[in-house]
Amino acid sequence: MTSQHNPNNNPRVIIIQKIYGKFFNNEEDLIFPKHRYKKFIKDTVLGTIEREELLLENLKTILKDEFNPSRTDLILKLMILSATFELMFSHKTPINVVVSEYVKISDFFLETAHKRYLNAILDKISKNVRKNYE
Repeated sequence: MTSQHNPNNNPRVIIIQKIYGKFFNNEEDLIFPKHRYKKFIKDTVLGTIEREELLLENLKTILKDEFNPSRTDLILKLMILSATFELMFSHKTPINVVVSEYVKISDFFLETAHKRYLNAILDKISKNVRKNYE
């Protein structure tokens, strides 16, 4: 019996996997297989990679000492970056959806302590990011 909700089909799981793969294999071209949300996945992955410096700059402004990219676990950092990209540039997606989706997929990648940290960080980012870009 197969599970109704396969985490490997979740677009945000795919986004994190693609960005993670690109981090370790920068020379490799990104391939986006057929998927219901292919455009969303591609836009978010490429946007997060292309705008990493801008995202980190905004995170530094919003979070100050709460987030240190060089000392943060890579998967957690990538989740925060891609969620921040969505919050800043995907205005059609409600803030609560972005935050809850990343917290939901964190089960797939993170331990409980990191999940709580992710939730707190995304909550703080979401309260600051959209008001600056709307």
